[in-house]
Amino acid sequence: MNRLLVTGASGMLGTALLAEAARDPASPDVLAYGRDGLDLRYPDGVREVLRQEKPDVVVNCAAWTAVDDAETREIDALAVNGNGVRGLALACAEVGARLLHLSTDYVFDGTARAPYAEDAPARPVNAYGRSKLAGERAVLELLPKDGYVVRSAWLYGAGGRNFVQTMIALERVRETVDVVDDQHGQPTWTADLAAQLLLLARGDAPPGVYHGTSSGQATWYELAREVFTLLGADPGRVRPVDGSAFPRPAARPAYSVLGHGRWAAAGVPPIRDWREALHAAWPSLVGGRA
Repeated sequence: MNRLLVTGASGMLGTALLAEAARDPASPDVLAYGRDGLDLRYPDGVREVLRQEKPDVVVNCAAWTAVDDAETREIDALAVNGNGVRGLALACAEVGARLLHLSTDYVFDGTARAPYAEDAPARPVNAYGRSKLAGERAVLELLPKDGYVVRSAWLYGAGGRNFVQTMIALERVRETVDVVDDQHGQPTWTADLAAQLLLLARGDAPPGVYHGTSSGQATWYELAREVFTLLGADPGRVRPVDGSAFPRPAARPAYSVLGHGRWAAAGVPPIRDWREALHAAWPSLVGGRA
């Protein structure tokens, strides 16, 4: 791989991916495109960029991520996450580029009680999940030999709005914080996912679906308690509540823990445990605040 093109390069994951690539002396040429330079809603423009740049691998970090807004604007979400991804996949096929497309745990309905395997049936319960599933299907259909879907979830990192940063901010101003304790997932550091994506991009892993989430599992409540503990605050200030305490337009899957079986086929270990990752990420999340 000589040329890697990153879409959505100004977002939280895109930024982490660029930083991870910059740290690697063996990194390929990295072409960073934000929405101003490559907007998935305009397939002709996407095709023109790929024709000019001729990347070997494209990592698609661009997405409509406003989960609740998608309930009333599903057509807009689909234009990016579904039809836009289809256009990107077609452009990749035209120039012979592999495509690593980021997807989500929200393609599942949350009724499982064991981690979802990569080939588990997808049954999204909200518009955002439906739009992301449309993108997955386009990649796998149009790039059967060169298409990779990497589902992630509960992302946090420096340089973006996320749950961990919200808890750090709330600890400063609230005596207690109510946090949902009936939704289970896998907090995932963007730097860990970025490293995993680069390994996948460089290797010769079989195409298909991979799950790019931390090992282990937690509820939002358990994650918040860990954040408070790392801040040196009393984790008892975090109080568990049901999701019904925070009604939102889009339904959330109650259980969206993902299995990691396919990494063995790629010769790549799965991402480390979420607690270990959070501790490693901590200095970059709190800055000068210990």
